[in-house]
Amino acid sequence: MSLFDDDFYSTKRSRKREPVWRPKETGNFRSFTSITGRRRYVALIAGVVGAVGMLVVVGIVHSFGGSTSSKTALAIPVVAKAEVHPMNSNDAVVAATDKIKPAVVSVISSKKDDAGQETGIGIGSGVMFAKNGDKVRIVTNSHVVENGNQFEIVNFEGEHRKATLVGRDKITDLAVLEADGKDVKVLAEFGDSDSLRAGEMAIAVGNPLGLGFSPTVTQGIVSSPKRTIPVALSREGTDYDWEMDVIQTDAAINQGNSGGPLVNIEGKVIGINSMKIADTGVEGLGFAIPINSVKPIIDSLIKDHKVKRPLIGVSTQELQAFKGTDVLKLPPDVKTGVIVFDVSGPAKEAGLKAQDVIVQLDDRKIDSTIALRKYLYNEKKIGDKINVVYYRGGKKLTTVLTLVEATDK
Repeated sequence: MSLFDDDFYSTKRSRKREPVWRPKETGNFRSFTSITGRRRYVALIAGVVGAVGMLVVVGIVHSFGGSTSSKTALAIPVVAKAEVHPMNSNDAVVAATDKIKPAVVSVISSKKDDAGQETGIGIGSGVMFAKNGDKVRIVTNSHVVENGNQFEIVNFEGEHRKATLVGRDKITDLAVLEADGKDVKVLAEFGDSDSLRAGEMAIAVGNPLGLGFSPTVTQGIVSSPKRTIPVALSREGTDYDWEMDVIQTDAAINQGNSGGPLVNIEGKVIGINSMKIADTGVEGLGFAIPINSVKPIIDSLIKDHKVKRPLIGVSTQELQAFKGTDVLKLPPDVKTGVIVFDVSGPAKEAGLKAQDVIVQLDDRKIDSTIALRKYLYNEKKIGDKINVVYYRGGKKLTTVLTLVEATDK
Protein backbone atom coordinates (compact mmCIF):
# COMPACT_ATOMS: atom_id res chain seq x y z
CA MET A 1 0.00 0.00 0.00
CA SER A 2 1.36 3.39 -0.94
CA LEU A 3 1.38 6.47 1.23
CA PHE A 4 -0.27 8.17 -1.71
CA ASP A 5 -3.47 6.27 -2.13
CA ASP A 6 -5.56 6.97 -5.20
CA ASP A 7 -8.64 4.77 -5.08
CA PHE A 8 -9.85 4.08 -8.59
CA TYR A 9 -13.36 3.38 -9.52
CA SER A 10 -13.34 -0.35 -8.91
CA THR A 11 -15.93 -3.07 -9.25
CA LYS A 12 -17.52 -5.06 -6.51
CA ARG A 13 -19.97 -7.87 -6.51
CA SER A 14 -22.98 -6.33 -4.85
CA ARG A 15 -25.35 -8.71 -3.09
CA LYS A 16 -28.54 -6.72 -2.99
CA ARG A 17 -31.91 -7.61 -1.63
CA GLU A 18 -35.06 -6.54 -3.36
CA PRO A 19 -36.89 -3.82 -1.41
CA VAL A 20 -40.47 -4.37 -0.31
CA TRP A 21 -42.86 -1.54 -1.10
CA ARG A 22 -43.96 -0.15 2.25
CA PRO A 23 -45.19 3.35 1.54
CA LYS A 24 -45.48 5.99 4.19
CA GLU A 25 -47.23 9.28 3.78
CA THR A 26 -43.92 11.03 3.19
CA GLY A 27 -42.83 8.63 0.47
CA ASN A 28 -39.43 8.44 2.17
CA PHE A 29 -37.12 5.87 0.61
CA ARG A 30 -35.59 5.13 3.98
CA SER A 31 -38.87 3.49 5.02
CA PHE A 32 -38.27 0.49 2.73
CA THR A 33 -36.59 -2.79 3.67
CA SER A 34 -35.01 -5.54 1.56
CA ILE A 35 -35.72 -9.25 1.15
CA THR A 36 -34.10 -10.92 -1.92
CA GLY A 37 -30.72 -10.81 -3.66
CA ARG A 38 -29.02 -10.15 -6.96
CA ARG A 39 -25.42 -9.71 -8.15
CA ARG A 40 -23.84 -7.27 -10.53
CA TYR A 41 -20.57 -5.58 -11.23
CA VAL A 42 -20.60 -1.93 -10.32
CA ALA A 43 -17.78 0.47 -11.06
CA LEU A 44 -17.77 2.74 -8.06
CA ILE A 45 -16.03 5.95 -7.22
CA ALA A 46 -13.73 6.41 -4.27
CA GLY A 47 -12.02 9.73 -3.62
CA VAL A 48 -8.25 10.10 -3.69
CA VAL A 49 -8.02 11.89 -0.40
CA GLY A 50 -10.78 10.14 1.51
CA ALA A 51 -12.09 11.04 4.93
CA VAL A 52 -10.10 12.69 7.69
CA GLY A 53 -7.65 10.21 9.10
CA MET A 54 -5.72 9.34 5.96
CA LEU A 55 -1.98 9.15 6.18
CA VAL A 56 -0.32 12.54 6.46
CA VAL A 57 2.95 12.97 4.64
CA VAL A 58 5.08 15.74 6.11
CA GLY A 59 7.84 17.55 4.28
CA ILE A 60 7.29 15.99 0.86
CA VAL A 61 5.22 18.76 -0.66
CA HIS A 62 6.96 22.03 -1.46
CA SER A 63 5.25 24.97 -3.10
CA PHE A 64 6.58 26.49 -6.29
CA GLY A 65 5.91 30.19 -5.84
CA GLY A 66 2.92 32.14 -7.11
CA SER A 67 2.22 33.87 -10.35
CA THR A 68 0.54 37.05 -11.40
CA SER A 69 -2.63 37.07 -13.42
CA SER A 70 -2.66 38.26 -16.98
CA LYS A 71 -5.11 38.79 -19.79
CA THR A 72 -6.89 35.51 -20.51
CA ALA A 73 -5.87 33.98 -23.79
CA LEU A 74 -5.88 30.32 -24.69
CA ALA A 75 -2.47 29.52 -26.15
CA ILE A 76 -1.96 27.10 -28.99
CA PRO A 77 -0.34 23.96 -27.52
CA VAL A 78 3.33 23.51 -28.35
CA VAL A 79 3.91 19.85 -28.95
CA ALA A 80 7.31 18.24 -28.85
CA LYS A 81 8.24 16.77 -32.20
CA ALA A 82 8.62 13.03 -32.14
CA GLU A 83 9.55 11.15 -35.28
CA VAL A 84 7.97 7.72 -35.60
CA HIS A 85 10.20 5.10 -37.24
CA PRO A 86 8.12 2.58 -39.18
CA MET A 87 10.88 -0.04 -39.05
CA ASN A 88 10.32 -0.81 -35.36
CA SER A 89 7.14 -0.67 -33.30
CA ASN A 90 9.21 -0.20 -30.15
CA ASP A 91 10.63 2.99 -31.62
CA ALA A 92 7.08 4.22 -32.19
CA VAL A 93 6.17 3.58 -28.56
CA VAL A 94 9.30 5.35 -27.37
CA ALA A 95 8.52 8.33 -29.62
CA ALA A 96 4.92 8.51 -28.37
CA THR A 97 6.15 8.33 -24.78
CA ASP A 98 8.73 11.06 -25.33
CA LYS A 99 6.03 13.24 -26.84
CA ILE A 100 3.52 12.95 -23.97
CA LYS A 101 5.78 12.52 -20.92
CA PRO A 102 6.67 16.21 -20.41
CA ALA A 103 2.95 17.05 -20.26
CA VAL A 104 2.11 14.45 -17.58
CA VAL A 105 2.13 15.52 -13.94
CA SER A 106 1.41 14.13 -10.51
CA VAL A 107 -1.53 15.81 -8.81
CA ILE A 108 -1.16 16.12 -5.04
CA SER A 109 -4.36 16.85 -3.17
CA SER A 110 -4.05 17.71 0.51
CA LYS A 111 -6.55 18.60 3.17
CA LYS A 112 -5.85 21.08 5.94
CA ASP A 113 -8.01 22.00 8.90
CA ASP A 114 -8.85 25.51 10.10
CA ALA A 115 -5.62 25.59 12.10
CA GLY A 116 -3.57 24.84 9.00
CA GLN A 117 -2.69 21.32 10.09
CA GLU A 118 -2.52 18.73 7.34
CA THR A 119 -5.07 15.99 7.98
CA GLY A 120 -4.91 14.02 4.77
CA ILE A 121 -3.04 13.74 1.51
CA GLY A 122 -3.44 11.78 -1.69
CA ILE A 123 -2.10 11.65 -5.20
CA GLY A 124 -3.22 10.99 -8.73
CA SER A 125 -2.12 11.99 -12.20
CA GLY A 126 -2.98 14.76 -14.64
CA VAL A 127 -2.07 16.09 -18.06
CA MET A 128 -1.26 19.68 -19.06
CA PHE A 129 -3.34 20.55 -22.10
CA ALA A 130 -3.60 24.35 -22.53
CA LYS A 131 -2.13 27.71 -21.53
CA ASN A 132 -4.11 30.63 -20.14
CA GLY A 133 -1.76 33.57 -20.09
CA ASP A 134 1.08 32.55 -17.77
CA LYS A 135 -1.03 29.74 -16.31
CA VAL A 136 -1.14 26.14 -17.47
CA ARG A 137 -4.32 24.09 -17.31
CA ILE A 138 -4.36 20.47 -16.19
CA VAL A 139 -7.13 17.91 -16.64
CA THR A 140 -7.46 15.14 -14.07
CA ASN A 141 -10.20 13.07 -12.41
CA SER A 142 -12.72 14.60 -10.06
CA HIS A 143 -12.13 11.83 -7.54
CA VAL A 144 -8.44 12.80 -7.42
CA VAL A 145 -9.27 16.25 -6.00
CA GLU A 146 -12.71 15.88 -4.44
CA ASN A 147 -11.66 15.94 -0.77
CA GLY A 148 -8.70 18.30 -1.01
CA ASN A 149 -8.53 22.02 -0.30
CA GLN A 150 -4.93 22.58 -1.40
CA PHE A 151 -3.33 21.26 -4.56
CA GLU A 152 0.07 20.88 -6.20
CA ILE A 153 1.37 19.41 -9.41
CA VAL A 154 4.75 17.73 -9.84
CA ASN A 155 6.25 17.39 -13.31
CA PHE A 156 8.39 14.51 -14.57
CA GLU A 157 11.53 16.34 -13.41
CA GLY A 158 10.22 16.52 -9.84
CA GLU A 159 9.36 20.25 -9.77
CA HIS A 160 6.48 21.17 -7.45
CA ARG A 161 4.01 23.94 -8.31
CA LYS A 162 0.99 25.16 -6.41
CA ALA A 163 -2.30 24.68 -8.23
CA THR A 164 -5.86 25.93 -7.88
CA LEU A 165 -9.05 24.08 -8.68
CA VAL A 166 -10.90 25.62 -11.63
CA GLY A 167 -13.84 23.24 -11.43
CA ARG A 168 -14.82 19.61 -11.16
CA ASP A 169 -17.75 17.40 -12.15
CA LYS A 170 -18.52 14.29 -10.16
CA ILE A 171 -20.79 12.66 -12.73
CA THR A 172 -18.19 12.63 -15.50
CA ASP A 173 -15.31 12.27 -13.00
CA LEU A 174 -13.37 15.16 -14.51
CA ALA A 175 -11.65 18.21 -13.03
CA VAL A 176 -9.48 21.10 -14.23
CA LEU A 177 -6.62 22.71 -12.29
CA GLU A 178 -4.45 25.74 -13.02
CA ALA A 179 -0.82 26.26 -12.05
CA ASP A 180 2.10 28.53 -12.89
CA GLY A 181 3.04 27.74 -16.46
CA LYS A 182 5.37 30.51 -17.58
CA ASP A 183 8.14 28.07 -18.48
CA VAL A 184 5.92 25.18 -19.65
CA LYS A 185 6.95 24.41 -23.22
CA VAL A 186 5.11 21.16 -23.97
CA LEU A 187 1.37 20.55 -23.84
CA ALA A 188 -0.54 17.40 -24.64
CA GLU A 189 -2.24 17.13 -28.01
CA PHE A 190 -5.75 15.69 -28.05
CA GLY A 191 -6.59 12.98 -30.56
CA ASP A 192 -9.92 11.67 -31.85
CA SER A 193 -11.46 8.97 -29.68
CA ASP A 194 -14.39 8.51 -32.09
CA SER A 195 -12.06 7.02 -34.70
CA LEU A 196 -10.60 4.35 -32.40
CA ARG A 197 -10.70 0.70 -33.40
CA ALA A 198 -10.31 -2.42 -31.28
CA GLY A 199 -6.74 -3.67 -31.49
CA GLU A 200 -5.05 -0.28 -31.81
CA MET A 201 -2.06 0.29 -29.60
CA ALA A 202 -2.70 2.21 -26.36
CA ILE A 203 -0.15 3.65 -23.95
CA ALA A 204 -0.99 4.70 -20.39
CA VAL A 205 1.21 7.23 -18.61
CA GLY A 206 0.87 8.16 -14.96
CA ASN A 207 2.10 7.74 -11.43
CA PRO A 208 0.99 4.42 -9.94
CA LEU A 209 1.39 4.12 -6.18
CA GLY A 210 2.81 7.61 -5.76
CA LEU A 211 5.80 9.75 -6.64
CA GLY A 212 8.25 6.89 -6.23
CA PHE A 213 6.99 5.40 -9.50
CA SER A 214 6.60 8.66 -11.39
CA PRO A 215 6.26 8.56 -14.31
CA THR A 216 5.35 5.03 -15.37
CA VAL A 217 4.51 3.94 -18.93
CA THR A 218 2.50 0.82 -19.75
CA GLN A 219 1.55 -0.50 -23.16
CA GLY A 220 -1.46 -2.42 -24.40
CA ILE A 221 -4.26 -2.20 -26.92
CA VAL A 222 -7.70 -0.70 -27.19
CA SER A 223 -9.78 -3.70 -26.17
CA SER A 224 -13.01 -1.90 -27.01
CA PRO A 225 -13.39 1.69 -28.22
CA LYS A 226 -16.75 2.03 -26.48
CA ARG A 227 -17.91 0.22 -23.38
CA THR A 228 -20.76 1.30 -21.11
CA ILE A 229 -19.97 0.93 -17.40
CA PRO A 230 -22.47 1.45 -14.56
CA VAL A 231 -21.00 3.57 -11.79
CA ALA A 232 -21.99 4.51 -8.27
CA LEU A 233 -21.27 8.07 -7.23
CA SER A 234 -21.21 7.25 -3.52
CA ARG A 235 -18.39 5.50 -1.71
CA GLU A 236 -20.61 2.65 -0.55
CA GLY A 237 -21.38 1.63 -4.11
CA THR A 238 -24.50 -0.28 -3.04
CA ASP A 239 -26.44 1.10 -6.00
CA TYR A 240 -25.40 2.52 -9.33
CA ASP A 241 -26.85 5.79 -10.48
CA TRP A 242 -25.06 6.65 -13.72
CA GLU A 243 -23.51 5.03 -16.78
CA MET A 244 -20.27 6.10 -18.41
CA ASP A 245 -19.18 5.43 -21.97
CA VAL A 246 -15.49 4.54 -21.74
CA ILE A 247 -12.56 3.11 -23.67
CA GLN A 248 -11.56 -0.36 -22.50
CA THR A 249 -7.85 -1.14 -22.54
CA ASP A 250 -5.52 -3.84 -21.27
CA ALA A 251 -2.69 -1.36 -20.70
CA ALA A 252 -1.89 -1.72 -16.99
CA ILE A 253 -3.31 1.11 -14.90
CA ASN A 254 -3.16 1.13 -11.12
CA GLN A 255 -3.87 3.33 -8.12
CA GLY A 256 -2.26 6.67 -8.83
CA ASN A 257 -2.86 6.49 -12.59
CA SER A 258 -6.23 8.22 -12.20
CA GLY A 259 -6.33 11.38 -14.30
CA GLY A 260 -3.35 10.45 -16.45
CA PRO A 261 -3.53 10.16 -20.23
CA LEU A 262 -4.17 7.17 -22.43
CA VAL A 263 -2.44 7.94 -25.72
CA ASN A 264 -2.25 6.41 -29.18
CA ILE A 265 0.85 5.48 -31.13
CA GLU A 266 1.15 9.11 -32.27
CA GLY A 267 1.38 10.29 -28.68
CA LYS A 268 -2.02 12.01 -28.85
CA VAL A 269 -4.36 11.79 -25.86
CA ILE A 270 -7.33 9.55 -26.63
CA GLY A 271 -8.63 9.19 -23.07
CA ILE A 272 -8.23 10.07 -19.40
CA ASN A 273 -7.56 6.98 -17.26
CA SER A 274 -10.26 6.73 -14.65
CA MET A 275 -11.20 3.23 -13.52
CA LYS A 276 -10.43 -0.46 -13.55
CA ILE A 277 -12.13 -3.70 -12.63
CA ALA A 278 -10.48 -5.05 -9.51
CA ASP A 279 -11.67 -8.53 -8.64
CA THR A 280 -10.21 -11.96 -8.07
CA GLY A 281 -9.01 -13.45 -11.33
CA VAL A 282 -9.57 -10.27 -13.34
CA GLU A 283 -6.68 -8.94 -15.41
CA GLY A 284 -6.34 -6.21 -18.01
CA LEU A 285 -9.68 -4.45 -17.62
CA GLY A 286 -8.94 -0.76 -17.41
CA PHE A 287 -11.09 2.13 -18.60
CA ALA A 288 -10.49 5.67 -19.80
CA ILE A 289 -12.91 8.52 -20.45
CA PRO A 290 -12.88 9.17 -24.25
CA ILE A 291 -11.20 12.48 -25.04
CA ASN A 292 -14.07 13.55 -27.30
CA SER A 293 -16.32 13.30 -24.22
CA VAL A 294 -13.74 15.12 -22.11
CA LYS A 295 -13.47 18.21 -24.33
CA PRO A 296 -16.95 19.72 -23.75
CA ILE A 297 -16.76 19.00 -20.03
CA ILE A 298 -13.45 20.80 -19.53
CA ASP A 299 -14.78 23.69 -21.61
CA SER A 300 -17.74 23.97 -19.19
CA LEU A 301 -15.48 23.69 -16.15
CA ILE A 302 -13.28 26.50 -17.46
CA LYS A 303 -16.22 28.72 -18.38
CA ASP A 304 -18.64 28.07 -15.49
CA HIS A 305 -16.45 26.19 -12.95
CA LYS A 306 -19.01 23.39 -13.13
CA VAL A 307 -21.22 21.54 -15.61
CA LYS A 308 -24.67 23.11 -15.73
CA ARG A 309 -27.44 20.52 -15.91
CA PRO A 310 -31.25 20.69 -15.97
CA LEU A 311 -33.29 19.76 -12.91
CA ILE A 312 -36.72 18.15 -12.92
CA GLY A 313 -37.03 18.00 -9.13
CA VAL A 314 -37.80 14.34 -8.36
CA SER A 315 -36.12 11.66 -6.29
CA THR A 316 -36.90 8.28 -7.86
CA GLN A 317 -36.29 4.54 -7.81
CA GLU A 318 -37.12 1.82 -10.33
CA LEU A 319 -40.64 0.41 -10.03
CA GLN A 320 -39.37 -3.07 -10.90
CA ALA A 321 -37.02 -3.01 -7.90
CA PHE A 322 -39.96 -3.44 -5.52
CA LYS A 323 -42.46 -6.12 -4.60
CA GLY A 324 -45.86 -5.46 -3.15
CA THR A 325 -46.67 -2.47 -5.35
CA ASP A 326 -50.36 -3.39 -5.67
CA VAL A 327 -51.16 -0.40 -3.50
CA LEU A 328 -50.17 1.81 -6.43
CA LYS A 329 -53.09 0.37 -8.46
CA LEU A 330 -51.12 0.29 -11.69
CA PRO A 331 -52.60 -1.30 -14.83
CA PRO A 332 -51.35 -4.87 -15.39
CA ASP A 333 -49.31 -3.84 -18.43
CA VAL A 334 -47.31 -1.20 -16.50
CA LYS A 335 -44.31 -3.14 -15.25
CA THR A 336 -41.54 -0.55 -15.58
CA GLY A 337 -41.14 3.08 -14.63
CA VAL A 338 -39.81 5.11 -11.73
CA ILE A 339 -41.54 5.68 -8.42
CA VAL A 340 -41.36 9.25 -7.13
CA PHE A 341 -40.21 9.45 -3.50
CA ASP A 342 -39.85 13.18 -3.12
CA VAL A 343 -40.62 16.27 -5.21
CA SER A 344 -39.28 19.79 -5.30
CA GLY A 345 -38.85 22.71 -7.68
CA PRO A 346 -40.43 22.24 -11.14
CA ALA A 347 -41.93 18.83 -10.31
CA LYS A 348 -43.69 20.15 -7.23
CA GLU A 349 -44.95 23.21 -9.08
CA ALA A 350 -46.29 20.95 -11.84
CA GLY A 351 -48.31 18.91 -9.32
CA LEU A 352 -46.25 15.72 -9.08
CA LYS A 353 -46.43 13.92 -5.74
CA ALA A 354 -44.70 11.13 -3.87
CA GLN A 355 -45.82 7.65 -5.03
CA ASP A 356 -46.53 8.85 -8.58
CA VAL A 357 -45.01 6.52 -11.17
CA ILE A 358 -43.32 8.25 -14.12
CA VAL A 359 -43.33 6.15 -17.29
CA GLN A 360 -42.51 8.68 -20.02
CA LEU A 361 -40.80 12.02 -20.65
CA ASP A 362 -41.93 13.61 -23.91
CA ASP A 363 -41.88 10.65 -26.33
CA ARG A 364 -39.14 8.78 -24.41
CA LYS A 365 -40.07 5.72 -22.37
CA ILE A 366 -38.55 5.90 -18.90
CA ASP A 367 -37.81 2.57 -17.23
CA SER A 368 -35.07 3.58 -14.80
CA THR A 369 -33.62 6.52 -12.91
CA ILE A 370 -30.55 6.37 -15.15
CA ALA A 371 -32.77 6.58 -18.25
CA LEU A 372 -34.45 9.66 -16.75
CA ARG A 373 -31.10 11.33 -16.01
CA LYS A 374 -29.61 10.48 -19.39
CA TYR A 375 -32.57 11.98 -21.22
CA LEU A 376 -32.38 15.16 -19.16
CA TYR A 377 -28.59 15.57 -19.21
CA ASN A 378 -27.92 14.47 -22.78
CA GLU A 379 -30.92 15.72 -24.70
CA LYS A 380 -32.50 18.59 -22.75
CA LYS A 381 -31.26 21.92 -21.52
CA ILE A 382 -32.12 24.42 -18.80
CA GLY A 383 -35.31 26.29 -19.66
CA ASP A 384 -36.78 23.53 -21.84
CA LYS A 385 -40.36 22.42 -21.28
CA ILE A 386 -40.90 18.73 -20.78
CA ASN A 387 -44.05 16.61 -20.89
CA VAL A 388 -44.27 14.11 -18.02
CA VAL A 389 -46.52 11.05 -18.31
CA TYR A 390 -47.23 9.33 -14.99
CA TYR A 391 -49.69 7.17 -13.06
CA ARG A 392 -51.43 8.12 -9.83
CA GLY A 393 -53.97 5.87 -8.17
CA GLY A 394 -54.27 3.82 -11.35
CA LYS A 395 -54.98 6.83 -13.58
CA LYS A 396 -52.71 7.90 -16.41
CA LEU A 397 -51.99 11.63 -16.18
CA THR A 398 -49.75 14.18 -17.88
CA THR A 399 -48.20 17.46 -16.81
CA VAL A 400 -45.81 19.96 -18.33
CA LEU A 401 -42.92 21.51 -16.41
CA THR A 402 -39.99 23.80 -17.16
CA LEU A 403 -36.51 22.55 -16.35
CA VAL A 404 -34.34 24.72 -14.11
CA GLU A 405 -30.63 24.63 -13.35
CA ALA A 406 -29.56 22.02 -10.84
CA THR A 407 -27.80 23.49 -7.82
CA ASP A 408 -24.63 22.11 -6.32
CA LYS A 409 -25.08 19.76 -3.40
